[in-house]
Amino acid sequence: MTDTQTPEERRKLARRTVLAASGVAVTAIGVGGAFTAGAEASDREDDACYTLTSELVEGPYYIDADKIRQDVTEGQAGIPLALRLKVIDAETCRPVRNAAVDIWHCNATGVYSGYDEMGSGGGGGGPSAPPPSGTPTDSPTGAPTGSPPPGGADGHQEPTDDKRYLRGTWRTDRHGDVAFRTVLPGWYQGRCVHIHVKVHVDGVWTDAGYEGGHTCHTGQLFFDERSVLLTAAVEPYASNTTTRTTLDEDGIYPGNGHEGGLLYLDYDHRRIARGVHARLTLGVTPEQTHDG
Repeated sequence: MTDTQTPEERRKLARRTVLAASGVAVTAIGVGGAFTAGAEASDREDDACYTLTSELVEGPYYIDADKIRQDVTEGQAGIPLALRLKVIDAETCRPVRNAAVDIWHCNATGVYSGYDEMGSGGGGGGPSAPPPSGTPTDSPTGAPTGSPPPGGADGHQEPTDDKRYLRGTWRTDRHGDVAFRTVLPGWYQGRCVHIHVKVHVDGVWTDAGYEGGHTCHTGQLFFDERSVLLTAAVEPYASNTTTRTTLDEDGIYPGNGHEGGLLYLDYDHRRIARGVHARLTLGVTPEQTHDG
């Protein structure tokens, strides 16, 4: 796919359908009160015009056709998180309206829905097999058995079950705003705390969901170290025994602050368990394709 292709050609090559879950009610979003998609945060950061938000890898645990909803919690335990994103065209600073925004992340103990069998991040968190003993007596033969490393050869793992908690898709309003209700993610082996995000444009919203279009942004959202340390003292995060990777140690976070996906956070530093508000402006190039 090249940048010279027309929107119609992209639609034909990048057909994408997101089906709405039957019987799922859209709820107001908030931490300790109403927080709807049209509300404005009084201390929101200024829009970062002419600054592109970093494109990052999709990761192995993306599942297309997620549920159309703002509340993605599905009863998962954790600190309430009200996440608000604003999507703008980085060149014109105009809001990107009617875009489909996907988010997905692990739960408080580092497990992704759809991949429960893999444990924490596809490796850590489950019981480990004992190390081999003795001295090898022969050269290994045949193909290796067991699970492949996280991500597989093409960087994506096929789901192992039909659970879909902490995943969802919602529509940007006329201001480019979209809001979700979730819980703070935990951590798993080799990664800092993060949320995945995709922005899809040029598609059509129907009664069934979102159809067609292409992905103009694939990124990740990050949390500063202070907030993560406070979170780690609260259950069920405190029960996560997987060694935690800090933001500075992470191999994917680009280290460029809010441009790289570092969230603005609002919370009571003495009582983070009550909930957190997170926000960020995503500067994207709607005419380009960045599918991660």
